[in-house]
Amino acid sequence: MEPTPIQAEEERELQLVTFRLADEEYALPITKVQEINRIVPVTKLPQTPNFMEGIINLRGRIIPVIDLRKRFKMLVTEHDDDTRIIIVEISGQIVGVTVDAVTEVVRLSSANIEPSPASVAVDAKYIDGVGKIDGRLIIMLDIDKILTPQEEITVKKISG
Repeated sequence: MEPTPIQAEEERELQLVTFRLADEEYALPITKVQEINRIVPVTKLPQTPNFMEGIINLRGRIIPVIDLRKRFKMLVTEHDDDTRIIIVEISGQIVGVTVDAVTEVVRLSSANIEPSPASVAVDAKYIDGVGKIDGRLIIMLDIDKILTPQEEITVKKISG
């Protein structure tokens, strides 16, 4: 028997790129991720928001880089061998976000995703929900809400 449209929606599977920030595991839809790179030297820019690390040259393209620890007001730590820059698309802009480590790509049924609780470590406006997989909780980010409209304008000016 064919599933009803509602059942089909409930059973929809998402592919997610998971990563660590501090002691928590986060995820982004794989459709938002363009590539994952090792940390490279970042050129600092004056008079940018404090969470803006600066810019990198990625194969001739200037890419603004955001430190997610700073954006989420977490304790900032030194980058190490596990630190990665995830190249994502945020509202049509290509941006790099630094994370402590990329862990894996997972498939998660939409039935295993709960709305985000009001009391989480990160501002709830950045969160799409919480996924449950293999006894783990994965905080699902809404990457399009990472920047305010004004910050998006700043990023657009930086990347030219």
